[in-house]
Amino acid sequence: MSEIGTWFNVRFDDWGVTRNVSPPGGKSWVDAFAWADVVRVCFRSGQFLEPDEYYVFTATRAESFVIPMGATGSSEFADEIYRRGLFPADKAIEAMMTEGTFVCWPPADDDSVT
Repeated sequence: MSEIGTWFNVRFDDWGVTRNVSPPGGKSWVDAFAWADVVRVCFRSGQFLEPDEYYVFTATRAESFVIPMGATGSSEFADEIYRRGLFPADKAIEAMMTEGTFVCWPPADDDSVT
């Protein structure tokens, strides 16, 4: 487990996803979103020593929900978004091959990377 996994936890059930975060020296918080509200998922491959991240956009707020890989439960979360068809696993694998790649699903008409 990476260091981030000691303070950032993500879990999910049939309803949705919950993030429970207690950053060292920072304020703890918990939030959640429903699977039914997800409208778009983006994947950003990290630069050297940075975690890859998923950005989940929902119909309920303008800001995305970020799920860093390395968080406790993040691998299972990634498997679940692939299983639910919210993001294609092959697109994530493709993006992981290059640092700093940002890929979204479904792609917008103006996305340069799809």
